[in-house]
Amino acid sequence: MKSKITKAAMVVTLLGASSQLFAQDTNPDATGRFGKKEFRTWSIGAHAGVLSSNTIFNGAQRDFNTAKETLGYGGYIKKQILPALGLQADFLAGKVKGSRALNQLGTPAYLDNTGFDTRVEWSAALTAVYNLANISINNENAMLIPYVKGGVGYMSSGGDTYNGAITSRNPYKEKYFIPVGAGFKLGVAKGINLDFGYDVNFVKSSTFDGYNTGRFDKFSYGHAGLEFALGSKSKPQLQNYSSLANLRNESAEESAALRNALSTAEQKIERDREIYAKEMGDDDKDGVANKFDKCPGTPAGVVVDGSGCPLVAPATIIREKVIITEADRKVVAEAIKNLEFDLGKATIRAKSYPTLDRVAALLVEKNFSLKLAGYTDNTGSLALNKRLSKDRAEAVKAYLVAQGANADRIEAVGYGPDRPIASNKTAAGRQANRRVEFNLF
Repeated sequence: MKSKITKAAMVVTLLGASSQLFAQDTNPDATGRFGKKEFRTWSIGAHAGVLSSNTIFNGAQRDFNTAKETLGYGGYIKKQILPALGLQADFLAGKVKGSRALNQLGTPAYLDNTGFDTRVEWSAALTAVYNLANISINNENAMLIPYVKGGVGYMSSGGDTYNGAITSRNPYKEKYFIPVGAGFKLGVAKGINLDFGYDVNFVKSSTFDGYNTGRFDKFSYGHAGLEFALGSKSKPQLQNYSSLANLRNESAEESAALRNALSTAEQKIERDREIYAKEMGDDDKDGVANKFDKCPGTPAGVVVDGSGCPLVAPATIIREKVIITEADRKVVAEAIKNLEFDLGKATIRAKSYPTLDRVAALLVEKNFSLKLAGYTDNTGSLALNKRLSKDRAEAVKAYLVAQGANADRIEAVGYGPDRPIASNKTAAGRQANRRVEFNLF
C-alpha cells in the first residue's frame, strides 16, 4: 500500500513541476507576414522496446555476464520550451533479466545456473531533451530531429535471484536513478513523429539486480514509439519547426506581392498616359487640345477662337510695331518663375494659373506673339525627354489659348535635354534645366 501511495505521489509531483514551470504556452499574435507565430508546445508519447542488463557503458566485469532481453514499455508528457530544448516526464515499466553471476571468490569468473529477474514496477523521471539539429530546408515541419537527453528519476523495483534451485526473494524498494540517452525523431505527419531512442539508466543502488558487488547497477532500454502534438492542428509543432524553411517561404511570398504591386503601378501609369494623350490630343486639328476644346469636331480649315469654337467672322489683323516694355518682360518672368508641373507629367499645377492668366491677358491686350520652348535635364531616355518637353510647352499654350490668347500667335516646341543652362551633374543644375522659356516678339 505504501508503494502505491509513493508511486502516485511521484507521478503527481513530476506533472505538477513541469506544468508549473512552463504553464504559459507560446501564444503571440500571428498578424501579418513575418509576424509572430503560435506553436504547439505540449506533446505526449508512447513507446515499447527492449530492456537489457547490458549497456554501452559496461566495463570488463559486470554482476551478471549474460543479459536476457525482455519487453519494456512506457510513455511521456513533454513541454517544448525552445525549438531545441524540451522538458518531459518519462514513465517506464518492465523486467530486466540476466544470468551467470560474477564469482567474487575466485575462478571460474562467472557461475552457471545463476541469474536474476528484476521487475520495474514503475519509474518516473524528469528529463531535459536537447535537439541537436532540426533538419529541413524546404519544409517548415522538419523530417529528422536527432536528440540527446538526461535527467533524474525515481523507481520501485524488486525481483528474484537464483543459484541453482535456490531462489532469493527481493522485496520492492524505491530508489533514485539517472537516465541518459540519445535518439532521433522522424516527422511522418503534421504533429505526429516516430521516436527511436536508446537510454541507459544508472540506478543509485547496488542491489537492483539482487546481487551486491558494491557497484551501482545500470540497465539499458532501446525503444521505438509515436509522439503526438497537443493543440490546434493549424499550429506547427515547435520542436519540428524550421525557421529557415519558413523564412524562404515568406520571402517568396513577399517577392510575389512586390511584383504584383509593381505590375499594378505600371498598369496605372499606362492608363494615366493614355488619358493624358487623349486629353492633350487635337482630334479635329483646330489647334485647341481636346481637354479645352468646347466645340469638338470642327471642320478642317474653319477659323476658331481660343476655346475651339468657329469665329463668326475672321478677325481683322492689323500689323503694328511690337514694343515690349520692361513691365511686359516682368509679367513673363514671373510666369516662368511660378510655373510648376506634376512630377514626370505635363499637368500644370494650380499655383501657376494666376501668373499665366496675366501672360494671357498681356497677349490679348497687346497682340504679342509668343514662343514656348520646353527643356528637361538629361535624366531618362532622350525620346521620353523630347516628348515631355514638347507636351509641357503644348500644355502652357493650351492654357493660354483657353484664356483667350490667339493660338496662331503662340508656338510651342520641345528640345528635351538640349541647350542646358546649367550642369546636369548637380541637383540644382538639373532643376534649372527643367524649364519652359517664354519669348515675346
